[in-house]
Formats: sequence, structure tokens, C-alpha cells
Amino acid sequence: MSHKLLKGKEIAEPILNEVAERVTKLKRRGWTPHLASLEVGVNPAAALYIRNQKRICERVGVEFENRKFDRDITQQELLAAIQAMNVDPRVTGIILQRPVPRQLDLNELQTAIHPSKDVEGMSPTNIGKVVYGEFALGPCTSLASVEMLRSTGIELRGLDVVIVGHSEIVGKPIALYLVEELATITICHHGTRNLPQFTRRADALFVAVGKPGLITGDMVKPGAIVIDIGINQIDVDDGNGGTKKKTVGDVDFESVHEVADKITPVPGGVGPVTLSMLVKNTVTALERQMTLYEKAMRV
Repeated sequence: MSHKLLKGKEIAEPILNEVAERVTKLKRRGWTPHLASLEVGVNPAAALYIRNQKRICERVGVEFENRKFDRDITQQELLAAIQAMNVDPRVTGIILQRPVPRQLDLNELQTAIHPSKDVEGMSPTNIGKVVYGEFALGPCTSLASVEMLRSTGIELRGLDVVIVGHSEIVGKPIALYLVEELATITICHHGTRNLPQFTRRADALFVAVGKPGLITGDMVKPGAIVIDIGINQIDVDDGNGGTKKKTVGDVDFESVHEVADKITPVPGGVGPVTLSMLVKNTVTALERQMTLYEKAMRV
């Protein structure tokens, strides 16, 4: 089975090596990428992601800062903090951890992050640029998912791709990325009738809906590549008469790996590559900021 696994760490490693080289070149020119991760309140899942961000930043030489805010912060207070970071030249990248408390408007906060510092690729501006084929600061998870497919070496032109999930930050950008490669794309969602008739024809299947076990082996074309983007917590038997939490994807791994040619595990699949794309975006953002600054200085 191991030969079938698309392991995130292995795919992320060359990306991280390239990013580290770019960071070294930037520092030689007097520029240091600095990522500010904004955390509102206390959320265990976000805390784990933040620790991983810190670890990966240290790996490539990016400065990392975790800025914590009280859970009861107001919308205007957090907007003011974001605006201050937008104009702070020391902060070259900003990421807002989700979820945020109910009193906050996530869309407004995300839009408030300046597109040049939106290294998670969540701002309407950066998502909009994807439509025009500009992916440099695109949504990290989408970039990572496509990179997982590329890593197999499969020819993308003419590939029959089915995406289950149509979110603005995962499903739709993946479709746009692959359309640029002249793949043939079908997007499925909760309004799709007879989902298996679509998934069974896919050469490559992406799944990102947040429903554990949605895709089973009988819904997958033999020899297909399956990219499972879902992250879910389910209760399983702990062997002592109780239950414990287990992290699984949207794909029933045990049945699907029997028919798929390649499949991403959960955890350990898309996640590490998403982190590598985050630091890659962070470096790209600084390179662009540096170019604009140096051009302004020459005027």
C-alpha cells in the first residue's frame, strides 16, 4: 500500500528547500520575511496549526510572530490592528486563524488584510486573480492540492478531473488552476444528483466537503488519483470499552486505496504541503514588496 500514498512531507521537502534558498538571497539583500499569525481567543485546532506554522517558518528562515487577541475583541479593534500591520514594513505577511468568535465578521476581516500581505490567499483580490491565471498568492490549500496531483507526473492536459466541493478557497480555485492546464473539470456539490456517476469517471478526484467517509471504493475509477482534502474528527473504539477521537478525511481510506492508483492519507497528506505553500507565498509576497519599494526608490 505504501507505494500508493502521496505523502505530504515528501512532496513538501523540495518546495521548502527552494523557499529556504530564496530566503537566504533576500536576507543577503537586507530583507527578511516576517509572518504574523493572528489568533483570536483560544482554539485547540488553531493552536496546533500555529505551532506547525512556527516550525515550518523556522525550517526555512522566515521570522514568525503569533499575535494573540482576546476573545471579546470588537470588530473595529481587530480591523484597526490589521490596518496597523498593513502599513508596518516589518510585517510582510499576515494570516488570520479561523474560526473567529461569532461577534466578528470573518469576510470583512479577511478583506481588510492588504492583498500584498495576504499570504494565505484568502482575500477577494487574490482569489479573483486566480480567474486570470495568476496563482502566485493563491489559496494555500488549493495550491497544495494541485501540487499533490502534479507530483504524480500525470499529464494534466485532457485529464478528466472531478472536484467534490465548491468552496471559494478550495474547490473553485482548484478547478481554475486545472482549467489553465487544459484539464476537463466537473464540480460536484450538495446539489449534485447521483454523485457516483461523476466520481466513477474521474482520472483525478479531489474531495473537500467535510463529510467523513463520503467517498467509498465503489465510487472511484480503478487507477484514479484521489486527493482527500477533508479533515474530520470521529469517535472510534479505544479498545477499552470507550471511545477516542480519530482524524480522518472525506474519503473512506480503507476501501478507496484498494482501487486507487495514488491516494493522500489523512493526516499526513495535503496538510504538510499546505504549510509549504504558506511559507512560499510569504516569500513571494516579500519579493513583490521589495520590487515595488526598490522601483519607488529609483523614481
